[in-house]
Amino acid sequence: MSAFARRAGAVVVAAGLLASVAACSSGGSSSGDSTSSADGDKSIVLITPTPIGANNFLQLAADGAKEAGEKYGAKVDVFESEDPTSIQQNIDAALREKPDIIIGVSFSVLDQITEAAADNPDQQFLLIDTSADDPTPNLTAAVFKEYEATYLTGVEAGLLSQKKDVGVVASLDTPFLHRWVDPFFAGAQSIDPTIKTAVQYVGGDNPFGDQARAKAQAQILADGGADYIQAAASGGNTGVFEAAAENGFKAFGVDTNQCLDSPGNVVDNAIKRVDVALVNSVGDILDGKTGGFTSYGLAEGGVSLTGLEDGVADSQCLIADHPDVIEKVKEVRDQIVDGSLTVTDPLTAG
Repeated sequence: MSAFARRAGAVVVAAGLLASVAACSSGGSSSGDSTSSADGDKSIVLITPTPIGANNFLQLAADGAKEAGEKYGAKVDVFESEDPTSIQQNIDAALREKPDIIIGVSFSVLDQITEAAADNPDQQFLLIDTSADDPTPNLTAAVFKEYEATYLTGVEAGLLSQKKDVGVVASLDTPFLHRWVDPFFAGAQSIDPTIKTAVQYVGGDNPFGDQARAKAQAQILADGGADYIQAAASGGNTGVFEAAAENGFKAFGVDTNQCLDSPGNVVDNAIKRVDVALVNSVGDILDGKTGGFTSYGLAEGGVSLTGLEDGVADSQCLIADHPDVIEKVKEVRDQIVDGSLTVTDPLTAG
């Protein structure tokens, strides 16, 4: 039997209590299923760096944890953090529970999870979407080749752009987030080397969730002439889509089918199967295959485009109206998969 519970925020728990993690923003309430697991059942704790809210990436991780719980008969708790302090509090609370696996999501939890794994060699840890430089044997990671999918959205932008001007709104100017910037531009310029490119960063106090700032950055790009813009602002992507609706440019989403969030404004999505990678990794760890990392790209089925998936006609993505573009993108995808085309990873590029 599996159970799924979701709790927000973190507070220090009294001795003898196990993971009473309360929401700072909701007066200590918790949400999710309250079904308890049977004695002897497995258990998983998923720790997010911020509240899930409208963040589709974090929701994918939570969905994957729930699916893993159902598949492997595990009780699942999701601890939603508010800030670096509550991340550590959530890790401490999870360690007190001694689950089979503690899962940390994104590079925002990397340092704290890595340290916790080193300090607790008998506890299994899983990192999703990031990996440690020198991991301990009890630290497993699942990472993605996002840059391969983003290159394909760039190809689409290059084929569709009338103004020969494309842009990206990204959360922060970091090497990791350049995986959604540089390959997009490279893909567009593989179609036409003269295409202009520009990037704007959200920044501020809430770079991964500030819809207003993301919208303002998209407006700057549109005013500069961009007619296709990659949204890579996490929870702020909605702001980019609002700007697209108001200014007539077209956008690209990430992680899930964001065409559903703003029909008529989103061309396609560089999707990332976080849920699939999480389920697979949990299975490996429970089978005793621990440590190291697995990288999920186009060849492994870890990333793709909505436009390349079954059901694109019903996706509400604008790319469905351009079957000729889809066919071209399929050709490029196949070149990446068979190794005849290599997309540079901005994170490791020298």
